Amino acid sequence: MILRHLLQSTLFAVVAGLLTLAFRRNRANVRYSLWLVASVKFLIPFSVLVSAGSLLPWRMGAVRDSPVSIEYLQSRFGSGDGNADGGGSGGNTSVGGLESAHVPEWLPGVICVVWGIGFAGVSLSWWRRWRGLHAALRTASRVEVNAGIPAMASGLFPEPGVYGIRRPLLLLPAGITEQLLPEQLEAIVAHELCHVRRRDNLVTLIHMAVEAVYWFHPLVWWIGARLMEERERACDEDVLQMGSSPQVYAEGILKICELYLASPLPCVAGVTGANLKQRIEEIMANRNVFRLSFARKAVLAGAGMAALLLPIVIGMLNAPAMRAQAIDSSAGPKFEVASIKPCQSDVIPGIRIGGDSPGRLTMNCQPLLSLINQAYSLFRNGRLDPPGLFSPIEGGPAWIRTELYSIEAKPGGAASQGTMRGPMMRALLEDRFKLKIRRETREVPIYALTVAKGGAKLQASVAGSCAASDIDHPFVPPPPGQALLPICRMAGISRDQLDVHGGSLADLATALAGRRLGRPVVDRTGIEGAYDFHFDFGAGSGIALPPPPPPGPGADPATMAPPVDPADIFLAIQGALEKIGLKLESAKGPGEFLVIEHAERPSEN
Repeated sequence: MILRHLLQSTLFAVVAGLLTLAFRRNRANVRYSLWLVASVKFLIPFSVLVSAGSLLPWRMGAVRDSPVSIEYLQSRFGSGDGNADGGGSGGNTSVGGLESAHVPEWLPGVICVVWGIGFAGVSLSWWRRWRGLHAALRTASRVEVNAGIPAMASGLFPEPGVYGIRRPLLLLPAGITEQLLPEQLEAIVAHELCHVRRRDNLVTLIHMAVEAVYWFHPLVWWIGARLMEERERACDEDVLQMGSSPQVYAEGILKICELYLASPLPCVAGVTGANLKQRIEEIMANRNVFRLSFARKAVLAGAGMAALLLPIVIGMLNAPAMRAQAIDSSAGPKFEVASIKPCQSDVIPGIRIGGDSPGRLTMNCQPLLSLINQAYSLFRNGRLDPPGLFSPIEGGPAWIRTELYSIEAKPGGAASQGTMRGPMMRALLEDRFKLKIRRETREVPIYALTVAKGGAKLQASVAGSCAASDIDHPFVPPPPGQALLPICRMAGISRDQLDVHGGSLADLATALAGRRLGRPVVDRTGIEGAYDFHFDFGAGSGIALPPPPPPGPGADPATMAPPVDPADIFLAIQGALEKIGLKLESAKGPGEFLVIEHAERPSEN
């Protein structure tokens, strides 16, 4: 990414340089502005503008009768989208959005150390020169000069200059008012005031930051020299345009050069900078510089708009297409009788479901967020589909995650548990909680489950090795002496293991997505059939455990399990997959989201 940014900035500077050649007969301020833009480009990666463009949902494909609210668009513009990983299905894998190239592990550390040494060296050099100038200021005395800004004189100042940005000071060598003729001093002071009006010290300070960060790039230092040349020429042109005599002005500069020493700091705009001989020749020639014609102004404006808008357009063209579908369950099946009551504050939050019978539904002490997850994700089609996968939920007030409710509901006739927990529960939530929710599909970073080099090594499931899941019938225990069979297609997750019996590759992808990878996992193997999967991620990996809760009153932090690094989770899963000839690759694909537009606390029963 850094190399890409350096290449883009270098090409941008080359284009700016070609433009300065095209405008060499125009005012120096035009060329100065072009070099300034080339310098600032090093601080602004095109990827920032591309990411901004990708947030513009111009390709939104709304499902019929499912408009996306203006509030949602405002939230999209107002918040950053962290999913900027382009991903790809190449040979390199990605952990947490960071590409891991095949480079020695020690090389990035060495590069950082070398860069840090260079950055510190450049910064220290300028700091020492600034300290020297600051010490000289303490010995300076106030002088009366018709400049409009305070003027200080000292024998330690090598030449006239301007110090400071917010409150600029005119710095003059001691005795300069006696050494220069009044008209020469007036022209020199006019030159320094041009620096003040143009805020040249601020511009140079910005470029000093660019030089400190990119000290290793020769082009950055070359741009700095061009900036100094053009800023001095621009001030020379302004002084002559204000009516100063070219000969008087040139003689004043040459008189100062008799006592010239190097300027103490680049951000102190002086009068003798750049190529002095060439400047004197240009001052004496006093050639007319051409003002920008309409055509040249149009070229500059077009180049500026292209540089700004092209990355944004690229981001828009690559922005994920988004489909939004409002969910309305009012026309579906409903409960005949339903009671919703808040739980007591001392109840420990959790999912406890009772009354699993075709004619009654009991759900104890669950937050609204959990109810939404079950009704709209797990049982969206009246059955467990897809098995074990929750859709991310966005929006909604904070209380939907903290306040607990118990539900007792009974349908008017016979209804399966899948129907009660799915369509009927959705209708109940939309009626009693005034819930308004929509389902969106966006293109997001994902992990693609693919076949590794050498082919898959899968274990076919044996008939009768697992029990078919049927949510619509009560659980029947096995006969005495017979082992309880695992449920087909459902993932059995322990601390360091994962088992799926009689499942497809899509079921495996669903199970892996639930192990805190931070992305959906999509099956792209193209392999059909039912298989048994067993993964042992290694003792102590703990990748199946949720993040530890924050310590409460009296809790001992030493007993809290530390959170697991997502990179370690990815590597553990990738290592387990390699044993059966599979792998995860960073890619992009569809991701389903539930967006809550409105929710209210339920009214009393």
